[in-house]
Order: sequence, then structure tokens, then C-alpha cells
Amino acid sequence: MTVYLGTQGEIELRRVFEADPILVTLKAGDVNASKNRFSSRFSAFGPDVLLTGDQVLINRTDGGVLDLITGNTKNGTRKFIHVDQVGGIRLYNTFAQAVTGGSANAVALSTPSSNYEIRIKVEQSQFRTLAQVTNYELNTEREAVDTTALSDDFRNRVSSLMSGSGRMTCFWDYTGNTSDELPMYLGELLLRSQVGSKFRGRFYVKKAGYNPSGVSERANDAVWYETDGILTAVALQFPTGDTVQMTADFVTTSQIELKVDLDVPFQLLLEDGDKLLDEDDSDLSQED
Repeated sequence: MTVYLGTQGEIELRRVFEADPILVTLKAGDVNASKNRFSSRFSAFGPDVLLTGDQVLINRTDGGVLDLITGNTKNGTRKFIHVDQVGGIRLYNTFAQAVTGGSANAVALSTPSSNYEIRIKVEQSQFRTLAQVTNYELNTEREAVDTTALSDDFRNRVSSLMSGSGRMTCFWDYTGNTSDELPMYLGELLLRSQVGSKFRGRFYVKKAGYNPSGVSERANDAVWYETDGILTAVALQFPTGDTVQMTADFVTTSQIELKVDLDVPFQLLLEDGDKLLDEDDSDLSQED
């Protein structure tokens, strides 16, 4: 029997955007080419629609060239964004650069030749490790429906719908230069009232490379729960002389999947149930 320590767990989050693409008119006065920064009037959508670290697809709706990007010859571009305190946006090629911000690594911008409408769609397909996690819990629960008849001597119940909930606790951090998702994002996500606070999460119980069993074949196995969730509460703990931590509560909104990735070599089981043919560099052939 092997004992696994909680110090080797991990949470991965993928950003989910629950809204239609943003349509807004880009004007020449919205672009500050010298600082590689542009702004548009998102007031109709709320100031919290776009968050630092979001990956966005920007297209011209009229099919023309998006000359907002210096040297661009296509209709659109896919970049990461940094949103400053007054709603200004800079574009970056990587998530880490977007989180860090500043003009040094920002994509070069040009003043558009004319006013035109652009479509901004948040597209986040990659999972990122949530940094500074100290602990988490994921609870699953199935309802039991009472089907007892009046003549029964004992209560009868049948299983019904499942639900889930959980909590994540992290050391608070609001800036960084890595590819990890920052804990500050949890607080920002909860406040994104216009498009919801939904995310896709992976909650690892065993990661590849963690192998207390000592069995070499189990070294790269991974076991995790995967589900969609909505943040319902975020608490900031600010004790004097101690570490500042954030606690985020959530409920699940989709199927809760328990996934197991076993790192085993490909093997072909023959009809007699006894023989296995291992895959190697040569062509696979079956015994007579």
C-alpha cells in the first residue's frame, strides 16, 4: 500500500469566456503607436470584460487588413493582452509577457488608416498551472430521491443527479513573469460580472514524475479530476505578520470526470489471451 503526499498535487485552469464576441469601432485616436497601446470604448460591456492574460482573436469585420498591427497583411491576429488601470490594451506574443506588461515586449502598433469595426473574441484553449496553491478540495455528491410507498416498511431511495463543489487556497500574488496562472486571477474572475466567472479545471491527485510506489512502470502515471466550475466566493485573508492568502469557493457546472493516464507501452493481446506482442522499432507482426 502506497501513501501519497498532498505536496505533489496540482491545479490547472483554462479560461472560459461566456459571452459573444465584442464588436467595437476602432478609431485613429484610439491608438498610441509610440507606446504600442490602444483603447476602445468597452463601457457598454463593462470594464471587466477583458482581463490581463486573455488570449484574443481580433478581426476586421469588413474583411480588410488589420493595419493596427505594424507589418500585418492579414484580416486578423491572435495575441495575449495586458489591460492597464484605465482600460488601455497592449498585445503580446506570450502569456508571460502579457502578465508582466510594459512596452518593451509589446507588439508594435500603427495608427489605422481609417475607422473600422473590429471583432474581439476571447479564445483560451490552453490549461495553465495555478501558482502558489497551498491546498484544495473537490467534493462530489449525488442526490438520493425518496421513492417510499405508503405500504412500505422501510424507506426506498434511488440515486439521482450529481453535483460538486470545492475550494482552492493560494498565497496571494498579482504579478509575475512565468507561464503560470496567477492567484490574483481568481479575484478578477469573480468580479467579471458581465460575462460570468466560469473556468475549466483539472485537479491532480498524482502527477507524472511523482512515484512514491517505487514501481518504475508507474512513474509517469497521472490521475486527476476534470470539470467546469463557477466561482461563488473569493476571500482574502490578511493576517498581521503572516502570509496573505486567497480562498476561492466554486461549484461545478458540468460532468465531473475522474481521468487516469497510465504510462504503459503499447501491447497487442492475441486471441488466446496469453501472448502479448510488444511494439518496437520494427514492423509489428503476429505469430503463426
